Amino acid sequence: MKEQGLTIPEAAERFGVGTASVSRWQKNPDSAFTRNRPASKIDKDALAKDLTKHPDGFLYERAARFSAGVSGMCSAVKRLGFSHKKKV
Repeated sequence: MKEQGLTIPEAAERFGVGTASVSRWQKNPDSAFTRNRPASKIDKDALAKDLTKHPDGFLYERAARFSAGVSGMCSAVKRLGFSHKKKV
């Protein structure tokens, strides 16, 4: 913006984003890809044991056992790298 002398609305139009995004980028140009908390409340070791003990279990069943949400359970299983396709 400084090099080309663009205003905030002009930069927002050029990049196809809102003016609030451009203002936020000016204040903090570093992207926020880090988190200040652990990735999950689900214990990795306990989940790995559960995956080997119940390989055909559904995500909603695992989520109930760990008192977690289904989407959180899906993310935790993906982080561990487990994949199991059911055979019909």
